Amino acid sequence: MDFHAIREQFPILNQEVNGHPLVYLDSAATSQKPVSVIEAVEKYYKQNNSNVHRGVHTLGNRATDQYEGAREKVRNFINAASTKEIIFTRGTTTSINTVAYSYARANLSEGDEIVITYMEHHSNIIPWQQAAKATGATLKYIPLQEDGSIGLQDVREAITPNTKIVSMMHVSNVLGSVNPIKDVAAIAHENGAIMVVDGAQSVPHMKVDVQELDCDFYAFSGHKMCGPTGIGVLYGKQHLLEEMEPVEFGGEMIDFVHLYESTWKELPWKFEGGTPIIAGAIGLGAAIDFLTEIGLDNIYEHETRLAEYAMKQLREMEGITIYGPEKRAGLVTFNLADVHPHDTATVLDAEGIAVRAGHHCAQPLMKWLDVTATARASFYLYNTEHDVDRLVEGLKKTKEYFGDVI
Repeated sequence: MDFHAIREQFPILNQEVNGHPLVYLDSAATSQKPVSVIEAVEKYYKQNNSNVHRGVHTLGNRATDQYEGAREKVRNFINAASTKEIIFTRGTTTSINTVAYSYARANLSEGDEIVITYMEHHSNIIPWQQAAKATGATLKYIPLQEDGSIGLQDVREAITPNTKIVSMMHVSNVLGSVNPIKDVAAIAHENGAIMVVDGAQSVPHMKVDVQELDCDFYAFSGHKMCGPTGIGVLYGKQHLLEEMEPVEFGGEMIDFVHLYESTWKELPWKFEGGTPIIAGAIGLGAAIDFLTEIGLDNIYEHETRLAEYAMKQLREMEGITIYGPEKRAGLVTFNLADVHPHDTATVLDAEGIAVRAGHHCAQPLMKWLDVTATARASFYLYNTEHDVDRLVEGLKKTKEYFGDVI
């Protein structure tokens, strides 16, 4: 697979930043977009712009076909059983909040447990905090192994017959840990709990089969997988979604409105109130086409190889601390001794290298790591070993600079 040629399909990368060719190493925050996705969104607005479902005119029919066609692409991409199980949302955060509000508040009571981990993104912590407060349920945390991975024995000890919901990220946005979701789901189900998965860092990078994982809900975002911002997906098993109430009310999601009561459309539309994110869904469909053509196995192999190469290079430098397990997805989180990660990122940016610095929306994990912040380089299909070499050179300059001023 020629990833150098793939890189050429991302026009934003063909620019200089601060006088240097851009090296973009922040795809865990948001990915860049290939020409095919940009053109798909542009074509919708230029040729087919119309609302969906409501009209009988040609533009409305075209837009509806594209919108629902994108839903089928998502269904196939994650191997859901039906398009009724694919809800379009604004992103991972909205998807998890939908479950925490609609399912959790209707099914939890005092004495019940919600189980999550210390590595979770804030969007997979705060909704459960709020659900626990609203219902009287207890929020529990699965401890982490020394390297930041999840141990199944710890999972078995944390999940009890009182546990009703287990929620966990598939891949850590800080540690790169790939969590054993299928095994955790089996333990959850043995105890009568449902399994919710934050797939924001997994769906863009590896094959995900929701039926094989046997998760009950799976959430992810389009903007991290070469798609537009503002579009995401909530997968849910049909029988669970059927029992849940909508969280937004208005146009599109209704069947019939009476003066004092109303009825809802069938799945998936009862969860898509108002004019949906039409262009975003079409762009997400184009992104899925793009990723499928390259192959998720090829992408994952490429990214993990870059992460291994980066860790090898960084370990040859003095004063670098790398966080997370040896076996990981395509990102490396680190700190440079005596240098705040924001300062590290600022110097790298001066060299045209974009990395993320901060707590990465994972403050409980930062506390567990005993740091206030870290720097993170995250790789995607458009990165190369040359990008890693630029990162290493940039870090050497950072050390030299702060060695002079400290």
